Amino acid sequence: MNLIAQTLADGMVLGGIYALAAVGFSLIFGVLHVINLSHGILVLIGAYLALIFTELLHVDPLLTMPLVMAALFGVGYVYQRLLIQRAVDSSPIGSMLLTFGVALMLQNVMIWVFSPDMKNITPGWAFASFKIGAVTFDAVRVSALLASLVLLSCLAALLKFSALGRVIRATAQQTLAARLCGVNVRHVYALTFAVSAAFAGAAGIVIGIILPFSPHDEATWTLNAFVVVVLGGVGSPAGALIGGLLLGVVNTLTAQYIGPSFPNVTMFLLLVLLLLVRPNGLLGNAFSASR
Repeated sequence: MNLIAQTLADGMVLGGIYALAAVGFSLIFGVLHVINLSHGILVLIGAYLALIFTELLHVDPLLTMPLVMAALFGVGYVYQRLLIQRAVDSSPIGSMLLTFGVALMLQNVMIWVFSPDMKNITPGWAFASFKIGAVTFDAVRVSALLASLVLLSCLAALLKFSALGRVIRATAQQTLAARLCGVNVRHVYALTFAVSAAFAGAAGIVIGIILPFSPHDEATWTLNAFVVVVLGGVGSPAGALIGGLLLGVVNTLTAQYIGPSFPNVTMFLLLVLLLLVRPNGLLGNAFSASR
């Protein structure tokens, strides 16, 4: 029983990180209807920026989060307005091909700048741990889970209660009606992408303090985000959280009781089964009510 409890706890921690890494992908997919294949590279940019800021400023990695999110917000806005919007205007599949090309290009730039070696962000409290009953928690993973939950809650509140959130939801549900009401749809799309990039950068910090990372990991995080969105549903932080927790628990249980080589097998088996039973994900499309 102790082993099961420990495995489930580790799975929930991992799932919270998956959820944070996927929520930006989910938001773009739900609002812009763009499959952003460069999402993983934005996550890694956040991790590398956190590493740079931590070494330059000599502060805790989590304290660099506002700087990283602000930087990625600006990058995301410019990226969407200058590149992705033009690709969307030209052809439906153009944005997917564009983001794939940008991911490949930036991956090679990162290899050139940072080397292909594994990096990690080590806070001063990296080796602290505590126990609750028979289950052991290390401080780094718990802080990463708490940061993920706080950020997901902030995004949910932004979408539900803020003026920007209402405009984003209205644009996603009825684009033509939003235009007729005077909404600058392209500006809203760019802001949505910027918010998504900011949360991807925050996810990179959380990932960097618990897992080693390198430029070659970008495809892994893009793929994980896609699976989480399909499992939980599109456009909803709650859907990303449920999908992430489910994926994290399945991965840790598989690694523990079947073998460390089989998590991807069970992940895709779960994905196929859910697509057969509930194609829109567990919570469905958060922006589909008015379509």
